[in-house]
Amino acid sequence: MPQKVRIALDAMGGDVGASVVVPGAAISLTRHPDTEFLLFGDRALIDAQLAKHPAMKAASRVIHTDVAVSMHDKPSQALRRGRKSSSMWLAIEAVKKGEADVAVSAGNTGALAAMARFCLRMLPGIDRPALAAIWPTARGDSVVLDLGATIGGDAHHLVALAVMGSAMASVLFGLERPTVGLLNIGVEEIKGREEIREAAELLRAMNLPQLEYVGFVEGDGIGKGAADVIVAEGFSGNIALKAAEGTARQITEFLRSAMSRTWRSRIGYLFAKNAFKSLRDKLDPSKSNGSVVLGLNGIVVKSHGGTDAEGFAYAVDVGYEMVRYDLLTKINQMLNRDGSDPSAPPPTAQEAVS
Repeated sequence: MPQKVRIALDAMGGDVGASVVVPGAAISLTRHPDTEFLLFGDRALIDAQLAKHPAMKAASRVIHTDVAVSMHDKPSQALRRGRKSSSMWLAIEAVKKGEADVAVSAGNTGALAAMARFCLRMLPGIDRPALAAIWPTARGDSVVLDLGATIGGDAHHLVALAVMGSAMASVLFGLERPTVGLLNIGVEEIKGREEIREAAELLRAMNLPQLEYVGFVEGDGIGKGAADVIVAEGFSGNIALKAAEGTARQITEFLRSAMSRTWRSRIGYLFAKNAFKSLRDKLDPSKSNGSVVLGLNGIVVKSHGGTDAEGFAYAVDVGYEMVRYDLLTKINQMLNRDGSDPSAPPPTAQEAVS
């Protein structure tokens, strides 16, 4: 374990860049004082924010670049224009060089996945990255992946996702054998696309010691906590994520409107204020912010692009925990004993920008 956790930050990533990245990292620093930061981006903008956070300034080093990856750039464009000079690339490269233990960016998802894959390379037996996040459920938390790093995938890819997601769940939740479900349109074995049914057969036949396959899970099963790990290919996983975030905001607005409609409801809200605050916190997407890009020979965390400072702090927290709990070693150990065939031909896929 390192004495300090060194975190590289893409200070120009996201909708507003340094004005959220620096205050967010400062919040995380109060929770994890054994953290050091490398901030990549426009020095003038970063220094202006650091001046407001003396403790953060003391724990940081700024590396200047005025090149930023746009939220609208295609992955191929980002690689051509931003490779070796953008704040996103330099943050990832710091992990490759051993200057940082983890990189955190709120930038373009597709560009981040493409750059991370190109710079850090994939772990043996893994052909492409996946986004995995902690998902609050009725029975605690689950790990859900892939949330949109790439689109499509064959049965072997889904099995690899199951193994990596189980490694993350075992690290975060202290589980020896996390339960794993495959997201599908029904729980019956005859339902779903061929690759999903084949992945189910593989997981049952392999009977991996590090995970317990529990079958298909429908969309509503994610929120119920039907399994510790929910596996989906990136297209359906990203739709599930965005639908859940939108529903959470919708419920929050419904509650706010209902509680302010009459004087009786306003009085009732005063008596139930703490309960409503607890519910609001549970539904707040920013408090589950921070997706880990799994499958890389290094640790990269993706934050929501439109998050606030508190939300970005949670993404930095996730990066810190992945280093402290040695996620990369755990994934390597599980991949090396899972019995899968690394020589299986990789599926073709499009890069996804969410």
